[in-house]
Amino acid sequence: MTPHVASQKNVYRFIAGKADGHGAMKDLLGGKGAGLAEMTAAGLPVPPGFTITTAVCHRYYAAGNQLPADVWEESCAALREVEAAVGKTFGDATNPLLVSVRSGAKFSMPGMMDTVLNLGLNHTTAQGLIQQTNNERFARDAHRRFIQMFGRIVLGVPGERFDHALETLKAERGIRQDIELTAADLQQLVAQFEAIVERETGNPFPYDPYEQLRLAICAVFNSWYGKRAVDYRRLNKIPDDLGTAVNVVAMVFGNMGDDSGTGVAFTRNPSTGEPVLFGEYLPNAQGEDVVAGIRTPQKLEALRETMPDVYAQFCEVAARLERHYRDAQDLEFTIERGKLWMLQTRNAKRTGAAAVKIAVDLVQEGIISPEEAVLRVEPNHLDQLLHPMVDPKADITLLGKGLPASPGAAAGAVVFDPDVAEKRAQSGERVILVRAETSPEDFHGMVAAQGILTARGGLTSHAAVVARGMGKPCIAGCGELILDATGMRLGGQTLAEGDFITLDGTTGRILLGDVPLVSPEIGAEFETFMRWVDDARKMRVRTNADTPHDARVARSFGAEGIGLCRTEHMFFEGERIDSVRQMIMVSGTYQRLIAALDKVAGDLERLRGDAQKVSALEAERAALEAELETPARLFRGALEALLPMQRADFVGIFEAMDGFPVTIRLLDPPLHEFLPHTDEEIAALAAKLNLSVQDVQSRVAALREHNPMLGHRGCRLGIAYPEITEMQVRAIFEAAVEVARRGITVLPEVMIPLVGDVNELRAQEAIVRRVADEVQQAAGVMIPYLVGTMIELPRAALTADKIATVAEFFSFGTNDLTQTTFGFSRDDAGTFLPMYVERKILADDPFQVLDREGVGELLRIGTQKGRAARPTLKVGICGEHGGEPSSVAFCHELGFDYVSCSPYRVPIARLAAAQAALRQPRA
Repeated sequence: MTPHVASQKNVYRFIAGKADGHGAMKDLLGGKGAGLAEMTAAGLPVPPGFTITTAVCHRYYAAGNQLPADVWEESCAALREVEAAVGKTFGDATNPLLVSVRSGAKFSMPGMMDTVLNLGLNHTTAQGLIQQTNNERFARDAHRRFIQMFGRIVLGVPGERFDHALETLKAERGIRQDIELTAADLQQLVAQFEAIVERETGNPFPYDPYEQLRLAICAVFNSWYGKRAVDYRRLNKIPDDLGTAVNVVAMVFGNMGDDSGTGVAFTRNPSTGEPVLFGEYLPNAQGEDVVAGIRTPQKLEALRETMPDVYAQFCEVAARLERHYRDAQDLEFTIERGKLWMLQTRNAKRTGAAAVKIAVDLVQEGIISPEEAVLRVEPNHLDQLLHPMVDPKADITLLGKGLPASPGAAAGAVVFDPDVAEKRAQSGERVILVRAETSPEDFHGMVAAQGILTARGGLTSHAAVVARGMGKPCIAGCGELILDATGMRLGGQTLAEGDFITLDGTTGRILLGDVPLVSPEIGAEFETFMRWVDDARKMRVRTNADTPHDARVARSFGAEGIGLCRTEHMFFEGERIDSVRQMIMVSGTYQRLIAALDKVAGDLERLRGDAQKVSALEAERAALEAELETPARLFRGALEALLPMQRADFVGIFEAMDGFPVTIRLLDPPLHEFLPHTDEEIAALAAKLNLSVQDVQSRVAALREHNPMLGHRGCRLGIAYPEITEMQVRAIFEAAVEVARRGITVLPEVMIPLVGDVNELRAQEAIVRRVADEVQQAAGVMIPYLVGTMIELPRAALTADKIATVAEFFSFGTNDLTQTTFGFSRDDAGTFLPMYVERKILADDPFQVLDREGVGELLRIGTQKGRAARPTLKVGICGEHGGEPSSVAFCHELGFDYVSCSPYRVPIARLAAAQAALRQPRA
């Protein structure tokens, strides 16, 4: 298709086989205008018209929502050329030209902006239309449609005012369909609609056709910032500054009788990807009839029976357009008295399953290359292939919305207590766990539940992170959700335990009742497509996995190792929590006595020549050692009980990851997270450990921190309690030795968390090396391993050159790095971050999309400084951003070795990494 090229201007024509623009000009002409220009230049049957550019949209808003005078003059000049092409005159009393005025942004936004049809009608031109068509009913119908559409879209009259008048008249006539109204009925409606407009606006309906045109152009520009358009752009990450074009096109009429009609078609099935023409057709109708759903359309094949020549022509045009655009097309067409007119072509929206199948089929048909196929599928499309979803055909009642924290859909009975969730699930029930927010103690209930709903928390809250890791749907931060003694209140409904709800974790919707779900099928095309993905990418993709089950799931999705194994998650299962709590309860006394003994030892060394003082110190030491005996036995006993449990977990993980690296983070959260907080839970723990309730309450109070995110956690715990580090490292290497003896290739990487100074890392690294050497020498088995750190503090990134002298790898923990860079708590920021995004203070929620200017710059500095000090430094990311496509692309740009994400996001990260490799260079 060879375009007729012209210099950039305000108005681009497409008339009689010639077009000023072409299909590559979507930035300026919008998708619709570019498609109309391309089809016109190709000689396809397109009604003549012109496009007012997106650049004018910017000028329009800059001028205070006023259409610039030069744009209006160019539009009127282009309109005269359209008049000449069709042999009709705009506003003429005997042979009037009518036009449509349609929006058209660069990216398809179906139904989000405004369109006006039949523009140019008034009482005089309506009479001319009757003469022109010899069809009074058609002309009267076009006139009432125009007033109804123009009044609603341009003049702001509530649409229900017109709908009520129309339905009242049909009821009076005893008819159901609009097409049963007579010409006289429609003329009566025209008068009623005019009266409605004057009553609602205080002004008579504008009957100057040129004034109608000017107002309609302004209305389309205004619709760019209409609420539904803004909401759609925010959901689909479409920038606000693109603007919309306006397309003014000569009207062709599908409602001129049985030899006329209108329809929408796809060159391939947009749900399945099947390579067949798929669409609907409505005879004797205009386009809005199809969209409004007031009549049931026929399948496109019906056109073959009624107008076989037109159907054959349409099939040829559809095939031609798909070959030209080299992608499945979404087509709009009208048939006027047996003549086919093409109104739009654009790349078709499609499901995830269809996107993969279409991409693979186009390669196999020789239309595109495998590399192009990889770029054709959106990473988030793959979510649909991995999770159940709400049946699109199901009737739903929306209760409310929250943050789409983990994709997929689930239905179940509402429960509010994790113990109840576990009990009811064990009896075979499906349950949804509903909490104000979740904590590690809720883990068993989260495992039992089909899905999780929380009133508080963000997309990286505990509920979100754990649910994503398990592949369960989760909706977090539903601010409208109220929990009290009666149950839950949401969307005007009160639900008690046992009532059913459905969670759509992909969209954040909470639905009433047990809504049907559908499970997408993964076909052979998916495996073929993912092979092409892996051929294209440069970065490795690992997973965040804490259990052997998660590791196996991740491997099935193509994970090439574990980038983050959070060992604290292993502490919450079964009897382990009791051992952890025993250790914590005595840890304060144990640490105090150890410190006192260290001081005595120092004093003994210093006062060696003073026999009297030495004697007193030795007596003090003996007393301290006697006092230490019981807490030491309990403390070390708890660690000894945990050791085989952790070792068994690591064995399973190493088995699942045979031949791939496993990065294991040592204990990170503050100790208070492992302790109970309610009176009932504290009493139960006191009884279990044979302690007084007051003892437990005192220890809980002693460990309470004002800001635990910045408190006694991470490497600080390992420095205070080196025995914990020793136990974990021993478990890692004993497990590594065990599986290595069975011929499994094991590649452990020990990660020290929350390092801010190289000396912190050096202290912990010494323990890791010592214990690793002890285990290997005792077993006579040598294990290749690395010691590194998690970069999650700004100071660590800024001093990365010093830290890299000890660390053999960096793993950027961007969840905490985002918190510490912005000063936001990810669990609390959900209350205001949506407002920040809505008001454009921030472009995106930084816990969802990596902040390149701030956090990203720390990644860049840390990587460059680290590799300057240690050129072989391995660099990866293990925060939630590791599965977000644009963040993955940024990691590729920085030259990272890998990204790590939750198991169910591994395919998404693989595709995002491949697309980044095909689109941009690496550092």
